Amino acid sequence: MNSILSREQSNQPSQSGASDRRLRILLLSASLALFLALMLGYVLRVNPPGSACPDWPTCYGQLAMPEQTAARLEMAHRVFSGLAALLVAAATGDALARRGIPGWVKLALAGSSLLMAAQVLVGRVLVFLDGMSWLGAAHQGLALLAMALVSLTAVSAYSNYEDFSLIRKIAGSRTYQTALAALFAVFALMVTGALTAQIDVGQACVGWPLCADGLPHSGMGWLALLHRLAALAAAALITALFILAWRRSYRSPLILSAASAAAVLLAGQIFIGALKVSRDFPADLVVLHAASAAGLWTALIVLSAAFIFEREPVQDAAGLEAPRLRGRARLGAFLALNKPVIVALLLVTTYAGMVVGGRQIPGFWLTFWTLLGGALAAGGSSALNQYIDREIDGRMQRTSKRPLPSGRLAPAEGLAYGIAACLAAFFLLAGTVNLLAAVLSLAGMIYYVLLYSILLKKATVQNIVIGGGAGAIPPLVGWAAVTGSLNVPSLFLFALIFLWTPPHFWALALVRSKDYARAGVPMLPVVKGEKTTRTQIFIYTLELVGLTLLIPIFNVAGSLFLISAVVLGVWLIYAAWNVLRKPGNKVAYRMYRYSSMYLAFIFLALVVDVLV
Repeated sequence: MNSILSREQSNQPSQSGASDRRLRILLLSASLALFLALMLGYVLRVNPPGSACPDWPTCYGQLAMPEQTAARLEMAHRVFSGLAALLVAAATGDALARRGIPGWVKLALAGSSLLMAAQVLVGRVLVFLDGMSWLGAAHQGLALLAMALVSLTAVSAYSNYEDFSLIRKIAGSRTYQTALAALFAVFALMVTGALTAQIDVGQACVGWPLCADGLPHSGMGWLALLHRLAALAAAALITALFILAWRRSYRSPLILSAASAAAVLLAGQIFIGALKVSRDFPADLVVLHAASAAGLWTALIVLSAAFIFEREPVQDAAGLEAPRLRGRARLGAFLALNKPVIVALLLVTTYAGMVVGGRQIPGFWLTFWTLLGGALAAGGSSALNQYIDREIDGRMQRTSKRPLPSGRLAPAEGLAYGIAACLAAFFLLAGTVNLLAAVLSLAGMIYYVLLYSILLKKATVQNIVIGGGAGAIPPLVGWAAVTGSLNVPSLFLFALIFLWTPPHFWALALVRSKDYARAGVPMLPVVKGEKTTRTQIFIYTLELVGLTLLIPIFNVAGSLFLISAVVLGVWLIYAAWNVLRKPGNKVAYRMYRYSSMYLAFIFLALVVDVLV
């Protein structure tokens, strides 16, 4: 009997843990579905409600996905809204049926279930009614409130449902008061934004940030001005939270990342909105302006929840941490976080893509904004890579002095900077260049951070081969910046860097094979040995040089590039041959250096050939 009781008691923690995991998964899934539904709802604001699918919940009487893009978006919005409602209801039922869940969590989830039901009902009414702009704003407001409650409980679930008096915390802390005020300001910003978009009050208050002829003369004009004043209030409050986070909570990844993301998302939304008001703008950027609000709301909710559930009091955090770098030393650490040498090499390929794609020297401002956006994207991706690899870097001699493993910057600072730089790059390219260049840059960031750094680097010996696609995207960004499109010739530039990456990094891996083995990274020399690596370096070098000789055949470049490709190719093949035939690290390191110079020179030859 005692043994049975002991087994039952030993099973209780695991059962409780499984229940906690189930509720956390439900809450995270509901938050994600709500975010996607909210973002799609913003996208659909471009068209009147129900214009794509005049019935509900079907589309023209069918549940199958329609063929038209607008109708597909409408159905996707309904699917994610319905899925979110079901997940919230499931999470609510799970929480209500369990003991040990704080009463405020159960109340918040029950409230979110009611809000979701009302939101779905209002969405159905909107399909059949036209001209009720206030109802559209109410539909959005219900979704925002539901998402706030679900996200708050999701963060609390990962804080073990810390019990607290929210009113007492808010009353006793300016931090929480500022966070709450920022939430109200952003809520007002988004609801008034929904009204101004549906009523189309832009002509009632021309100009930015104030109306061109002073104060508005109509209710619509005042509504437009109220939306801009809400943006100003939100900007001031989010800036205050951003400064507070970087001063006092600089070792908290969640707080610092959410604060930085919220600040950049608001700045990007205001930036795109200002461009939209000041001149005619493509519909896709009108959509971006609206859709980015979903990200802003999510980041601000997470930030507010993180402040509330912070283990240590915000006001005491600075006193608990070691002294931080100041002045030039701190700037130098952030500069090193960007890997400036690699960024410079990537910008060379970006500019070459601009020249080759446009067949001329691009304009100054287009070049400036493209290269600035590219630098932010590459630097932000490098920072995120170093945050992910900080433990690996600390075990490797070559990387142990980087800012994060050496302690010059807190890991949270690297993560927050990387997120902020990547978001800023996307908004900058979208607003000043074109959306295709911005999307390609975003794809490169996701490729490098998610596919390579998280999934591939420690999983397969082919990590560098597959991951090489991330570094091959910058010339496509440059090509898209001047042409607004991609074609087959542009893919030659992608393939050139893709084939260049393995011999370049495997040469370094030969030199640092002990480092990689110590860090547990399955680089080719560690898994297959030096002989195989040296052979693969030579094979990939031959393929790379062969590709450069094909480029003139497809009229991407001319005879000057062909001569340069032959000379540079012979030089690189000779270096790879030495790596194949001679043992030791000296020839491998020489190959690593030569391959860096080769990439710069081969793209320079492309530029010169086009311009001569």
